[in-house]
Amino acid sequence: METHLDPISLINLIFLFVIAIFLGVELISKVPSILHTPLMSGSNAISGITIVGALLAVGLTPGSTLCTVLGILAVIFATINVVGGYLVTDRMLRMFKTKPTEGKK
Repeated sequence: METHLDPISLINLIFLFVIAIFLGVELISKVPSILHTPLMSGSNAISGITIVGALLAVGLTPGSTLCTVLGILAVIFATINVVGGYLVTDRMLRMFKTKPTEGKK
């Protein structure tokens, strides 16, 4: 079964994507550096939800090549975002741990 998006729906999706980019850049640029670690934890959770949504998009549209390709790209990018976010958060949290002294281990 071949499914196609009509031009109006495709234009609406592209418009929504561009607005989301501008909104994301505007929001992130206003965040003070002290809040980046808590926000990264929240964005990791959101990216996990994105992975689930992308997997659903791939699985529920087996005849649509466009949806399959976009869903796979979404899975790849969201996975990179989650892994990178957890690595950066872990590195930042290790900065706050106390180091053992010379005499005590």
